[in-house]
Amino acid sequence: MKTRAWHVLGALGAAVALTACGEKPQTGGGVKYDAPPYAGTGSNFTSPDWKAGDAGSWEQKLKTRMQYGQNEYNRVR
Repeated sequence: MKTRAWHVLGALGAAVALTACGEKPQTGGGVKYDAPPYAGTGSNFTSPDWKAGDAGSWEQKLKTRMQYGQNEYNRVR
């Protein structure tokens, strides 16, 4: 009788442990943008070189940021 109780408790514990590891459905659907990212932020805290609405200026700022701000090799030199 005791071994059966231990088996039942073990099976119950395993079932609880496995249900805790299950993946919940992701219903958020992601972020949807109404405008392209270079269209502007509506904020005063932007770079003075960047012109809102100009895709070329946006790409140039991203390229500069990647080269000088996020490239550790250039920062250490």
